[in-house]
Amino acid sequence: MDKKFFVIVAVLVIGFFGLLFFNKDQNSDSSSSSETNQAELTDHTAGEGTSGVTLTEYGDFQCPACGQYFPIVDQLKKDYGDELTVQFRHFPLQTIHQNALISSRAAEAAGMQDKFFEMHDLLYANQQQWSASNDPSSIFVDYAKQIGLDTEQFKEDLKSSKVNKIVQADLASANKKGYTSTPTFEINGEKIENPSSLDEFKEKIDKAIDEQKSDNNKN
Repeated sequence: MDKKFFVIVAVLVIGFFGLLFFNKDQNSDSSSSSETNQAELTDHTAGEGTSGVTLTEYGDFQCPACGQYFPIVDQLKKDYGDELTVQFRHFPLQTIHQNALISSRAAEAAGMQDKFFEMHDLLYANQQQWSASNDPSSIFVDYAKQIGLDTEQFKEDLKSSKVNKIVQADLASANKKGYTSTPTFEINGEKIENPSSLDEFKEKIDKAIDEQKSDNNKN
C-alpha cells in the first residue's frame, strides 16, 4: 500500500513539473512570435515612384536565380529612375541556402548605417565568393570596409537580435503570402510571373504605369 502511494505521488510530481516546463516553452515560443510580429517590415527602396508604381522583390542573396535577376533589376532602376520605386524584402531560404540568413543580416546591418543597397549590390555581385563559405562573416566585414561602414558597429549589428527580428518579419510576410521561391516579384503588391527578360519586365511595368495614369485621370 505504501509503495503504491509513493508511486502515485512520484507520478503527480513529475506531471506537475512537466506541465511547468511545457508552459514555459509555450510562453517562450509565444514571446518570440510576438517579438517578430512587432518588428516592422523593411522599407528599402530606390526611386521616388512618381508614376505611383512599385516593383517589390522578395529575394535571397544566396539564390542563384536572384543573382541572375540582379543586373536586370539594376538596369530597371537606371532606366526608370524616379518614375519607378524598386523595393527589396528579405526571403532567405535557409533550408537550401546555408548562408541565406546571415547574408540578409549583413545587408540589414549595413542598412543600419544607411548603406543597405551598397551591401545588397556587393552581395549579389560577389555571390560565388561567399556562398560556399562555412563562415562568411569575415568576408562581409571586408565588404563593410569597402563601402565605408563603421566595421565594429557593423559586426555588432550583424549578430544583434534587432537585425534578426527585422529579417524574420520580412520572411514571415513572404510565408503569409504563400510564397515558396525566390525571387518573387510584385507590382503594387500583386504577385507577377517572373519575366524572362528585361524587355518583358518593362512591358509589365509600362502596363502598370499606364493603368496608374488612367486611374489618376478618372479621379
